[in-house]
Amino acid sequence: MPKMVNIGFGNSVASDRVIAVVSPNGAPIKRLRDEAKAEKRLIDATQGRKTRSVIITDSNHVILSAIQSETLAQRFDPDSKYERSK
Repeated sequence: MPKMVNIGFGNSVASDRVIAVVSPNGAPIKRLRDEAKAEKRLIDATQGRKTRSVIITDSNHVILSAIQSETLAQRFDPDSKYERSK
């Protein structure tokens, strides 16, 4: 069973499916987000809050999270002391 990582507000993602966790501020990421929305590949897990990170999966889905990208990167790091949700 894949390890699930909390991306905020009770939402989780399978860690082995994640390609990248990036900051949402750059123009290329905004373009990626717009393309994903147009193609129905965008998943908004922010619960109405400000988007602080963008998660890109191997299935080409784009997931928006209200958790900082640095925090999420620590959660995905197997050497981190963060307790993963089970």
